[in-house]
Amino acid sequence: MSNTAALLLVPHLQVQNTNAISGPFTWGFPSPTAFTGFVHALERRLSKEFDLEFGGIGIVCHHFEPQISQPANRRHQVFCLTRNPLNRSGATAALVEEARAHMEISLVIEVLTELDSDDQTELTECLLTTIHGMRLAGGSILPRYGKRHQPEWFGWWDDDADNITAFRKLRNRLLPGFALIQREDLLAEHLQEMRVQNAGSNALDALIDVSRLNMEPSGPDPKKPSETLWKARSKPGWLVPVPVGYAALSPLYLPGEVSNARDEQTHFRFVESLYSLGQWISPHRLTELKQLLWRHEADIETGIYRCTNQYANTLNNA
Repeated sequence: MSNTAALLLVPHLQVQNTNAISGPFTWGFPSPTAFTGFVHALERRLSKEFDLEFGGIGIVCHHFEPQISQPANRRHQVFCLTRNPLNRSGATAALVEEARAHMEISLVIEVLTELDSDDQTELTECLLTTIHGMRLAGGSILPRYGKRHQPEWFGWWDDDADNITAFRKLRNRLLPGFALIQREDLLAEHLQEMRVQNAGSNALDALIDVSRLNMEPSGPDPKKPSETLWKARSKPGWLVPVPVGYAALSPLYLPGEVSNARDEQTHFRFVESLYSLGQWISPHRLTELKQLLWRHEADIETGIYRCTNQYANTLNNA
């Protein structure tokens, strides 16, 4: 577990045309890997002026607007796509489906290095300027200024009472909104329930079953006793499938061993997406910091590169 020195709140970022397809099975809110990558890129930019190291990141969404439409006389929805210009021969260019969304988010960045008061003030003043020149999940961050959008530094100490007060103040700044957490515990419980009926069920079956809308019979219809009343199965919260990283499909190749790789100075490996179960909850329901933060981890031996959240572990330890 990292030693937290402080928390840096970046509130109400307006992101336009962010990528809404983070994995092969789902669409919607960007993957946590996009936010951990963003924080890593931000750390590299700021480290030119500050002796700074970031750790985990908390993700809170205030507004999410996918760019979709519903064709006339249709029930399904489609993405609003762009029409590419005609090619040299005058023919229509190929249509590549790109899902986009606008969103308003707040980020809570864990700071692992101590800064004096002067550096803290300077960092919070120049932070927005740096962020506005970056992209988040492929989207453009719109310049917004004012007290509502001003980053804030929250000191973190060894005294638990002071940290509880600081975390309570931080939670209030994140309202109204919903924090993204990981619920692998609920996925494991649902898998065990499914295996009672079907021993061959796997984790993907459980993820699909708990994420979709399931209509189930609830007994005879009071108005028409001869007919069955169907209701949607209730869920223990706002549960969503979340792509959390990648698993290796190949051995780790040496730099330059694979042709046409983006970076010939870095090791290369073919991977596939990893999914987990996430949940959106109100920040005021969080009781401690590690319930909010996502961290990236890499196990080269097993080929697992993913983001993890400790919310479920804190419930088991309570």
